[in-house]
Amino acid sequence: MKMESVINSTILSLACFPKSNPSIHHQKTVKARRTVCCSLSSSSSKNSNSEGDANGLLKEEEEEKYNDIWLLFKEAQQNILYLNKLRLVAVEELNKANREKQLLLDKIQQLEAVNKLGNEQSLWRELLLRIDSMVLTGLIDSAEASGMRKAVMGNKFSVALVFFDIRQKTDAELLAQLRHFSVGSRKNGFHIIQICTEMEPLVSVGSLSSYVTGLSKALQKKGHIVEVILPKYACLDLTEMQGLREIEAELYSYFNGQLHGNRIWTGIVHGIGVTLIQPLYYSSFFDRERVYGYSDDFERFTYFSRASLDYIAKSGKQPDVLHIHNWETAIVGPLFWDIFVKQGLGGTRVLLTCHGFDSQCLEQPDKLALCGLDPARLHRPDRLQDHTMTHLVNILKGGLVYSNKVVMVQSIYSKERIINSFSHGLEPTLAIHKDKLLVSPCGFDNSTWDPSKDKFLPKNYSADDLKGKSICKVALQQQLGLSKNSSTVLVGCISTESLDFDLNNQKAVWNATPKSVQFIFMGSKATSADGALEYLKKELKDETVRFINKYDEALLHLIFAGSDIILCQSFHDPLLQVPLKALKYGAAPVAVTSNENKFRHFVDREQETTRFSRFISSTFGYLSLSQAVDEIKNSPSKWKQKMVDAMAKDFSWNAECCDVHVSAYTALKSL
Repeated sequence: MKMESVINSTILSLACFPKSNPSIHHQKTVKARRTVCCSLSSSSSKNSNSEGDANGLLKEEEEEKYNDIWLLFKEAQQNILYLNKLRLVAVEELNKANREKQLLLDKIQQLEAVNKLGNEQSLWRELLLRIDSMVLTGLIDSAEASGMRKAVMGNKFSVALVFFDIRQKTDAELLAQLRHFSVGSRKNGFHIIQICTEMEPLVSVGSLSSYVTGLSKALQKKGHIVEVILPKYACLDLTEMQGLREIEAELYSYFNGQLHGNRIWTGIVHGIGVTLIQPLYYSSFFDRERVYGYSDDFERFTYFSRASLDYIAKSGKQPDVLHIHNWETAIVGPLFWDIFVKQGLGGTRVLLTCHGFDSQCLEQPDKLALCGLDPARLHRPDRLQDHTMTHLVNILKGGLVYSNKVVMVQSIYSKERIINSFSHGLEPTLAIHKDKLLVSPCGFDNSTWDPSKDKFLPKNYSADDLKGKSICKVALQQQLGLSKNSSTVLVGCISTESLDFDLNNQKAVWNATPKSVQFIFMGSKATSADGALEYLKKELKDETVRFINKYDEALLHLIFAGSDIILCQSFHDPLLQVPLKALKYGAAPVAVTSNENKFRHFVDREQETTRFSRFISSTFGYLSLSQAVDEIKNSPSKWKQKMVDAMAKDFSWNAECCDVHVSAYTALKSL
């Protein structure tokens, strides 16, 4: 209000002193000369008509004065209108600045709240890891540790008030404080320990890493306790791990007839408690450039699986669920039921996640003895014996047989179709254990991928307000030198090293599409994908096509936001989750397959499929690119409503993927 009053007073003062007008000044000079001339003429005359001339001159002077005043008034009026317009602009700018200031303050408050919550969550998870350390160092026994964990998990939001200085305290000081901590009732949630070989951002090779982190975060948001155990690879990226510390006690685990020492490291990643196991005698197992692809992978991951169970048992943990993944940790199933279930883990159950059945690990039966298993007992058709190569044991099959529940990660196909078409020789085992099989889609991180709060976009938008999407499209076109027109259909395509980049398909897509459509192809760090893009760049020389070989995070977000259509290699994309992100950003995912140059994707119609699969099949599953373009141009209102409905759906880790796993955990507790 102060600013507005200043503007008003300025306007009034300026109105009192109008700008000089050269034309008015000239008129006054002419009139003055005319007056003098008239006066001289009248004095030299015989005064015959002096009285009449004087009256006429007076009338003319009055008229001229009136005209001068009117001109001054009109100029002042114009100045006032002009300044009033400036005042309105200034007031609007001031209001806009105030709104932006308030938005900034709101964001700061949100960030402070998130940071405070994150610190509180990290604190109580770090406290749980310190309790583990006390057990391993012999400071407390497993029974007392169990009671302390229940106290912490039952009162985790008051932990920050009591244990705010945990990092400054020794284990002995912390133990004294823990023993005086009031024991509360444990929240109705599950305690899950994930034993796995990847976790984003520590180590990422395939889709497993984002799955472990995304699901763990989603479960913890719903009140469950999640811990992750990983090998301590030499290639770990520890920049985002908080509170990394080594437990001052060696953990001994069994392997190849002896007990071997391991260093144990603990820390927090995205609020998730993480334990790293570092072998001492077999230090070369994980001190390598790559995570997978060695001739002794069976020995490496069998050692890790056995060491993980030894750590859980000796630290006194009693989780509800051991969550294992793929063949690399599938051996945990037989180890648990044959050796560890009687070591204080009677209430624990095992869940196996399979991200595909193409990698199973076949080994000589006698190698099972390395981790303490009995080869003769397990090399049987109903246990680990491979169906085809019967002289070998199948490690993934062992996980299927010995797990209480099995989750198959597949966004599109039904349970029956997976068993019949994608089991890679495991169909008999899957058919026998069909009742414990579940299908879950992958998810995506909606804290990073959300157009309503995406920091990379020039204008945010949502399903309720799509204005920002047009702005993002024009910004994308401008950045890449394309013709700027929000009504032009823009098609994006993201390639990745794990996707089959079909050159003929991409050429056919472009050739079959009207030339008014714009294309953007973004490559990745993968040599094969970049080579394919270079080939396409030579083949598709056109003003409406752009190629980006270098991966650019900000530009990737803008491509999703500015595109009307995103080409996908498949609707099941667990690595980049391109279809899921496209839907969130209001871009239609259109699958590209090589079927006589028709671009469509088979979506399973069976009832036992995911919600995502059913949604895709009813919206975009059978659309070719040309059909999608025609619908955008011929039925814009219908298309807009379809995209609004898609954006309103939640396909993040927090939704169906998390629900399927919670349902599985719940079923496990009743077994």
